[in-house]
Amino acid sequence: MDYLAADRSIQRRADPLRILPECRSILVLGMRYPSPLTVDKMNLQHPTGRIAAFACGEDYHLVLPKLLEELIVFIRSQVGYFFQYRCYTDTGPILERDLAQRAGLGWIGKNTCLIHPQQGSYFLLAEILLGIQLDIDRPFEPDRCGTCTRCIQACPTGCILPDRTLDSSRCLSFLSIEMKSSIPLELRPFMGNWVFGCDLCQLVCPWNRFATTGSKVGLLKRQVDPGPILLDELALSAQGFNIKYKNTALMRARHSRYLRNVIVALVNSGFSRDNLLVLERLMVDPDPLIKEHAAWAVERWKQ
Repeated sequence: MDYLAADRSIQRRADPLRILPECRSILVLGMRYPSPLTVDKMNLQHPTGRIAAFACGEDYHLVLPKLLEELIVFIRSQVGYFFQYRCYTDTGPILERDLAQRAGLGWIGKNTCLIHPQQGSYFLLAEILLGIQLDIDRPFEPDRCGTCTRCIQACPTGCILPDRTLDSSRCLSFLSIEMKSSIPLELRPFMGNWVFGCDLCQLVCPWNRFATTGSKVGLLKRQVDPGPILLDELALSAQGFNIKYKNTALMRARHSRYLRNVIVALVNSGFSRDNLLVLERLMVDPDPLIKEHAAWAVERWKQ
């Protein structure tokens, strides 16, 4: 994710006019997704993985842009003339959470998630840079985290820092989704049975106990099992993975990274001799990432 530190990205984050010279307003939107379901992580007969709640529906990169375009059509029908715009949903160099706080959608919590007092933190953000002037909403100024540190205490790798920043190199979401290389040996035990993303810091947040259930939008239709059987996932070929997880966020990890995560989750969940036979077959997989993690898992079992 080094592209975020590039001079061009920094300049565009600092000044939306570098993205859209005609920009006069930024419309910030949030859409809720279902809370995580309880998953049995220690089923030793059929160990299961865990998938972050946001990834259990259709990929929001496919759903939200369509909704934003529909909103643009509506706005143009109201103002009666053409104007320039740019849409983003985690797809460009803009400070989404900062803009959302300034738009009144919530405050940035100690876990760095944006938290809404009624919706909690289980929602996605999107932005439309508009070439028209809108009335400015009041920013959400109260900090309602108070003295609570549950998210900091719940993070297994200690990646949540005291000053509301995140050491992304230790975040389970980064390790399981964005990291393209091997998962560092010292961090593998902390992965638990998470195979894509992580909800731990949100699961313990008291504000999510008050959250509403959200609306019936395409993204919210659960189509991915939040607790897949790990052994079944190891049997997925690259083609099988692409078919099973087509149009979902899991495609970002691709087959090799996903199986890498599944192998680590299997080791952390405890595995039988039957599982060992599968791992031994993966030791000769042509993908070096899968091969290396499978060899590590077999060695761990032999110890």
